Amino acid sequence: MSVQTTGSPNKRPLWHRTVHSASLLRSAGDSIPPTWMVLVGILSVQLGAGIAKTLFAELPPSAVVWLRLLTSAVLLLVLTRPALRGRSRADWLVVVGFGLSLATMNFAIYQAISHIPLGIAVTIEFLGPLGVAIAGSRRITDLAWVALAGAGVLLLGRSDGDVTLAGVAFALLAAVAWAGYILLSAATGKRFSGTSGLAIASLVGVVAVAPVGIAEAQTALLDPRLLAIGLAVGLLSSVVPYTLEMQALRRMPPRVFGILMSLEPAAAALIGLVVLGEFLSVWQWAAVGCVVVASVGATRSQRG
Repeated sequence: MSVQTTGSPNKRPLWHRTVHSASLLRSAGDSIPPTWMVLVGILSVQLGAGIAKTLFAELPPSAVVWLRLLTSAVLLLVLTRPALRGRSRADWLVVVGFGLSLATMNFAIYQAISHIPLGIAVTIEFLGPLGVAIAGSRRITDLAWVALAGAGVLLLGRSDGDVTLAGVAFALLAAVAWAGYILLSAATGKRFSGTSGLAIASLVGVVAVAPVGIAEAQTALLDPRLLAIGLAVGLLSSVVPYTLEMQALRRMPPRVFGILMSLEPAAAALIGLVVLGEFLSVWQWAAVGCVVVASVGATRSQRG
């Protein structure tokens, strides 16, 4: 028996409208160039982070992270409905590890941007995927990209006091978690079909962050305005980019995708400037440039 969905769209249940919007976003993928989809996804992630930072005065970073993970987990679970039976112990260990790396990555980067500018935090965080890209390589060119990225990190030290030790430490933790996320994502993809593994991992992340997020936010989570903005951050930072990236990867080589994703630190710096008024020094912009160029170079040099 089919579900009745006639009538005004605004009168449909919230999740019917949300799922319908996600379906429209996916179906529109065939008419949008994949390059633009990746770029929009990058801007969406960083815009979500910028909006999240504006909430930190009223809602702690851990609570915003929890709302972000909750939004993506619920929507992914509704869309994928992953099969939980018949899984081996190894399957569960991999997907739980994937979820913990996802939670740690998001928690750490939000803690970082609460201490240091968005562009600087994401530049440091991007050392994680850069490290994965060149891990185990013995080519001289890849060592040059490592040196260039290292020079970028050193340039971040030439600041005017807006870079704190706590912010850098959290950003480095996010980088390590992002590296783990990439490796465990590949392992999860071999064991779970489609995005079902990501859906389960997102639920693990929600459970992991909930004690801290709820305890720190307390009654602030009952404020409808803060709750709505937090859910919007989840859509911008997780649902929209995940959908666009999956669509883009169906129509472009992974190497091209990786090169485009290398623009993320620059996008974060621009969003920080426009949304948060975070002006970076010449040295800090040079640091962002070094990491972006190193990431593009390392991605281009990969084979297979």
